[in-house]
Amino acid sequence: MSEPVQSFPEISPGPGVLRQVLADAPELMVVSFRFEAGAIGALHDHPHVQSTFVESGRYRFFLDDETFEVGPGDSFVIPSGARHGCECLEAGRLVDCFTPRRDDFL
Repeated sequence: MSEPVQSFPEISPGPGVLRQVLADAPELMVVSFRFEAGAIGALHDHPHVQSTFVESGRYRFFLDDETFEVGPGDSFVIPSGARHGCECLEAGRLVDCFTPRRDDFL
């Protein structure tokens, strides 16, 4: 028998941003981030490897010394320890996967 699906609340880590854990296990976590146009994902780093899929919207990403723009259907990987953040150019949603999971999001 499988365990019931856990529902996580949406929280606002910053102005114009909503975060919701979609699924988690010790080895992997899937998280939705909804951004309003102009919202900022603050520069930060963490030991987790992160993959990002752009479901909708347009974003300018900052990854270490690199800057690039992404839109619907784009995806990329952020290595462990890399300093990164983004600016939302057009409202939308990002889906991030982290390995291992981010216990600070629970």
